[in-house]
Order: sequence, then structure tokens, then C-alpha cells
Amino acid sequence: MWGLSARRVQGNGLLILMACLAGLFFTGTEAWAAKQMVHNASRDLKNTSLATGKPEESAGDRAASKPGEENVDPFKSFLSLQEEANEKKRKERPKTYLETLDLSQLDLIATILDRKGNWAMVRDSKGVGHVIRKGTRIGTNDGVVREIREGAVVVREKHTDFMGKVETKDVVKKMSTRK
Repeated sequence: MWGLSARRVQGNGLLILMACLAGLFFTGTEAWAAKQMVHNASRDLKNTSLATGKPEESAGDRAASKPGEENVDPFKSFLSLQEEANEKKRKERPKTYLETLDLSQLDLIATILDRKGNWAMVRDSKGVGHVIRKGTRIGTNDGVVREIREGAVVVREKHTDFMGKVETKDVVKKMSTRK
């Protein structure tokens, strides 16, 4: 009985030894073949990222991006883009009182047309009047007075859409007819 089990252990040991040798043989030949392929590879570094210091672009990367446009991260929230744009606005310069008010909070109460320059007067929600002329910054959307006409003021504002693209829009503020 003991002799039979000793033969089985001896047979299993022989199988394990053969499996290990086969593994070493096949692993060794694959590593040798890979080393030969690397050794025979071209060593021209003129147009590679190592020589230029710039990452290489594949043909797929060049085809995916349009010329003149930067790549937009598809996983970045459009709200974070809006917040980044607002941060840039805050860092530019201090705002005047008229730049803190929305155009809907202002009433146009007078326009003066003169050959030296046109002037207008707007009243805020507190009832305080402010004199404006062409080039005055007004409104919360980086508005600038573009033109003063009889009974109206044209303000050019910048609006940012959800993709971060800035568009300009002319807003006409007409004289209020309240008495």
C-alpha cells in the first residue's frame, strides 16, 4: 500500500518538473525574440518626441481636431466652463456702479444730441440719475454704449453660451414713457 502512493508522488513530481522546464523554455524564447526585435528597430530620433521635446500626434488625433480650435474635454461640465469664464471676468478690473446693475434695472430718461457728442441720462432703481455717453461701460454683461440716438441708447453686450463661446449682442434701451 505504501509503495503505490510513493510511486504516485514520484510521478506527480516528475510532471511538475517537466511543466516548470517547459515554462522556462517557452518564456525564454519569447523574451529572446522580443529583445531581437527591439535591437533591430530603427534609431532615427530626428522626428520623434525625444528629439523635439513635443509629444507625437497620431493621424487620428490630427483628424479629430479642427484647425484653429482647441480640443474640448467631452467629460468636463459646462457649468465649470461657465465658472472659469466668470473667474476671468472678476480678475480683470474693478467694476463701476453702472456695471453692477442689469440693463433692466435702468430707465432711459433723457437723450441730448449735440455736435460735440451725444449724451444720455439713465435712472437706477433707487431713483439716482447717471449721465452716460458713447464708450461708457454699463450692465452686468460687459456692456458698452455704442450709440446714442434720439430716444434710444444702443448697448453692445457680451454673452457666453453653455459651450464657452462669447457672442456679442446689441441691446436697444428705449426711453421710458412714464410720466
